[in-house]
Amino acid sequence: MSTPIPSTASSAATAATAAASSVILTGDRPTGPLHLGHYVGSLKNRVVYQHDYQQFIMLADAQALTDNMDDTGKVHRNVVEVALDYLAVGIDPGKSTILIQSQIPELAELTFYYLNLVTVARLERNPTVKAEIALRGFERDIPAGFLTYPASQCADITAFKAGLVPVGEDQIPMIEQTNEIVRRFNRMTEREVLVECKALVPEIGRLPGIDGKAKMSKSLGNTINLGASAAEITAAVKKVYTDPLHLRVEDPGHLEGNVAFIYLDAFDPEKAALAEMKAHYVRGGLGDSIVKKRLELVLQEMLAPIRARREELAKDRGYILQVLKEGTAKAREVAARTADEVKAALGLSYF
Repeated sequence: MSTPIPSTASSAATAATAAASSVILTGDRPTGPLHLGHYVGSLKNRVVYQHDYQQFIMLADAQALTDNMDDTGKVHRNVVEVALDYLAVGIDPGKSTILIQSQIPELAELTFYYLNLVTVARLERNPTVKAEIALRGFERDIPAGFLTYPASQCADITAFKAGLVPVGEDQIPMIEQTNEIVRRFNRMTEREVLVECKALVPEIGRLPGIDGKAKMSKSLGNTINLGASAAEITAAVKKVYTDPLHLRVEDPGHLEGNVAFIYLDAFDPEKAALAEMKAHYVRGGLGDSIVKKRLELVLQEMLAPIRARREELAKDRGYILQVLKEGTAKAREVAARTADEVKAALGLSYF
């Protein structure tokens, strides 16, 4: 029996999906300097991904305005600060395309079209959006731009036809909603213009804050920034939450919820020695001061070269801006092609 020859449409769709699987879109809201949570959750992986994938890294300044409209200067200032963090950890602008969201108007245009493919009720049901609304205490005073973030993120992802999107588990509903919009658009236009994407969830998705809170967050003030000075690292480690029941050195200690050990698990390269330390702590006889001394040593060694590189790069702001200008121009060419395809599929091409 002969093998059926795939239709041109299905062949094109297969080719598009294959191409998308080599494209990654990731990024950050530039609302402050990046910290250890960003490093373990995304930055470290981006340095690896850039060697094997076409990687777009977005400074999502327009999205950051959805809940920072009262302080636009903070967003503006931190675009360069976050870009400095990117370069300091080893992201290579020759291998990764770093772009500024607000400077690519096609992203706003695509968002406008996609908003017609999703209801307000569906946006409000998105678990990620609901959680963020609760966190910020918006109740019903939700900025429209914030509520429509899933459509905006869909525009960001589909503009570059990214098939892979690194996110934490709490962001998976956003990826699911992107794919809902993609499927609806393709079904409605009867064209395979857009491609679905998959979430890349890191092994260590989120670090707790130094205070033991579930999330390391700039707004909570419980972070250790990548550019922290040696003195700032020392001060932060002293505040790191351990086991509140470990009152005497000889008492058995607990690892669960112990931020010092969570950080050591994430950053200490000496895994065998760490395993011994953990066993010693659990059976008793090991003080928190010894654990924190090890943690400080690990963090100082890891962050010192990042800090030095960052300080050197910061001397030439013009270079940073040039990197952003070139990356944004390159990204805009890609986004413009997608926008043209979307408009053509919608019957909005006239000339």
